[in-house]
Amino acid sequence: MKIAYWIFTILIAALMVLSAIPDVLMVDGAVQIFEHLGYPRYLLPFIGIAKLLGAVAIVQPWFRRLKEWAYAGITFDLIGALYSHLSVGDGVQFLVPPILGLVLVAGSYLTLRKLESRQSAAGTV
Repeated sequence: MKIAYWIFTILIAALMVLSAIPDVLMVDGAVQIFEHLGYPRYLLPFIGIAKLLGAVAIVQPWFRRLKEWAYAGITFDLIGALYSHLSVGDGVQFLVPPILGLVLVAGSYLTLRKLESRQSAAGTV
């Protein structure tokens, strides 16, 4: 279970970091997509920094509540991306990344909860 947790967690953290870098740097492609979706460009670096912070929060082992909030934030970001692309009629190629991200974040969160419940049952929390 621990291996599954780390696989899911590293993959979703990597997805968030790789998608955040163009946002923070305001790369032309990221700006075009953001404007295509109808969002103002000044919001892009904010979203990118939030993604970076969320990725850091889900891999750190010390602050459980922060980790919970990070999972929620990443989930809202991915649902927002999926909804935004659906709303403007984008094709499947734009829907796959947020769907894949949602699968990864669900896998990471659910395996974390399973590990925590096992530790709690064993009295090692």
